[in-house]
Amino acid sequence: MHKRSTYLLATRHPWSCFLFLLPLLAAYEGGILLLGGGHPHTFRNGADTWLRWALEYFGLSQLYWAPLLIAGIFIIWSVLRRKDRPADLIGVETGMVIESIAFAVGLWGISQGLDPLLKRFGLLLYSALLIVLRWLHISMLFAVALAALASSALFSAAHHVGPYGESFDNYVFVFRMLAGLYFALLYQLRGFGIAVGAHACYDVVVGVVVVT
Repeated sequence: MHKRSTYLLATRHPWSCFLFLLPLLAAYEGGILLLGGGHPHTFRNGADTWLRWALEYFGLSQLYWAPLLIAGIFIIWSVLRRKDRPADLIGVETGMVIESIAFAVGLWGISQGLDPLLKRFGLLLYSALLIVLRWLHISMLFAVALAALASSALFSAAHHVGPYGESFDNYVFVFRMLAGLYFALLYQLRGFGIAVGAHACYDVVVGVVVVT
């Protein structure tokens, strides 16, 4: 198999994704505990908060259940796919880091270019998306697009719900929905690990820009 094709498949393998996400997950949980003090929930993102709400419904309220669940899923998935586990893990992980940084910088660049456009035409774009969803027919051709739109809307809405959610802002909501589409496309084309890695790197890039 061609070396490039081998790499593209390797980055989507659950074992590669697990090893790539493990330090990110540890840094995320450690950072929340360090910065959050007695109120770590105020620093958690929307998806994490939703997951913990679901776990609390089943009586699993301890902090370790969410990362343990994620790790468990990837470990089981990796065991099931152990026969085609990538050989050059160092090369694969290095490539995933480079791709994540590149895609994160790309999204930041897009956000800078779209900022004036969304501030002026955010409501119009939002309404257009709603019209498209109303007229969209579910079929194999549109299944991926519909799933991306739905997940993007949830991705954006997750930042505004719950007791610690942000106040609703049209511009912020529309941009985050577009960012959700961006990450959904990354997931579809490059796999879960790189999509999450790009999200984490984007947060770091934005944080550095804001601080400086």
